[in-house]
Amino acid sequence: MNEETETTADVRNVVIVGSGVAGLSAAVYAARADLEPLVLEGPEPGGQLTLTTDVENYLGFPEGVGGMELIQNGKEQAERFGAEFTHGTVENATLEERPFELELSNGDRLRTRALIVASGASARWVGAENEDELMGYGLSTCATCDGAFHRGDDVLVIGGGDSAMEEALFLAKFADSVTVVHRREELRASEIMADRARNHEAIEFRWNTELEALRGSQEEGVTGATLVSHPDGYPSEKAANGVDVDRETVEVGGVFYAIGHTPNTEFLEGTAVERDERGYLYTRTDDAGRATTETTVEGVFAAGDVADPDYQQAITAAGTGSMAALDAEAYLETLERTTAAALEVSP
Repeated sequence: MNEETETTADVRNVVIVGSGVAGLSAAVYAARADLEPLVLEGPEPGGQLTLTTDVENYLGFPEGVGGMELIQNGKEQAERFGAEFTHGTVENATLEERPFELELSNGDRLRTRALIVASGASARWVGAENEDELMGYGLSTCATCDGAFHRGDDVLVIGGGDSAMEEALFLAKFADSVTVVHRREELRASEIMADRARNHEAIEFRWNTELEALRGSQEEGVTGATLVSHPDGYPSEKAANGVDVDRETVEVGGVFYAIGHTPNTEFLEGTAVERDERGYLYTRTDDAGRATTETTVEGVFAAGDVADPDYQQAITAAGTGSMAALDAEAYLETLERTTAAALEVSP
């Protein structure tokens, strides 16, 4: 085998960054198109869905399905069609030339003709005691996903922006009471969202208060929470500086974090892939004005929460994963035709 053939064989058709439901859906579609995709599982294989014990709103599972089970089934399905999985985190991406080059945290380099970014968005955590143990066991970052499990419970929502108000209003459909815990006395939420929450009879507010610790176990779930407060706000910061603060333990059946998400797009910094001020990827429309998954760099596609600050549901992520794979397939077919035509006219 000559050097040129070895170099060509070393280039992947498609690399998919991320192994959550968006990445897995993209892998299934790309593999069935005989593109032999390589999936980089990243530092959190399976993504946020692995933190959810039961998924009840994913189509096709009338009795619900475990988040980890859904992810594992998706991986097996993709592997059945020829997708390859490997552990790896992308540190840098060079997208100015074709093929693209990805540098992994272990020093390895990958080259690919098409790239699907499905690295997701990580929910911000508070840093409260026991949150690692209880995430998915009464502690959640998604009311739409887990709110129905808390019928008749008293629950807390941590945050003060629009997301927190939306979570509180949704939870009020199921819970006996919803208490919004906010570290200041003013909300960041828009006035209309704040008014809706304030005017709801089942929603209360704890101002100048933060969550310090969670009570419970994986067997019992969340059973309570320790709140810390100070009349001037930011009580955790004050407590760390030796200022006296008030502490109270309350009985609750669920706690929901609603302090935002951070899209995992740092590795695209410095490239021509455009992101908004929060880091979410922009995607293009085609000539007919229809939405696509292609980013501002031809051949780079976005799927799932990495380009979706609004819905952030497993089923929408799966949908955009399939779209990204179809868009990548069409791009590669066009690339192949263009290359073939160029070879025909070359002397």
